[in-house]
Amino acid sequence: MLFVALMDVRAGTAAERLAQRLRWDVPDELKVVGEYWLMTSDPEVIFVFEADGFASMLGFVSDWDDVFDISIFPAASASDGMEMAMKMLNG
Repeated sequence: MLFVALMDVRAGTAAERLAQRLRWDVPDELKVVGEYWLMTSDPEVIFVFEADGFASMLGFVSDWDDVFDISIFPAASASDGMEMAMKMLNG
């Protein structure tokens, strides 16, 4: 399933957060679709990934919750969303 994490700055400096990112390895349970570091603190990072479920995300959240407030939302690509909409509209 596809998820989007919006990561708002909680603590530390930009340099500290970047240094942590350079040391961090994505957990094996997650497949990264995209990762974007923005020029704002709310959110500073948008992390798009695929995971099997909540348990797969626990490592990711625990690795970053000291410096970011993390909100994770299920998502769909535009093409998948349109396909689901067509199925809903056509019964």
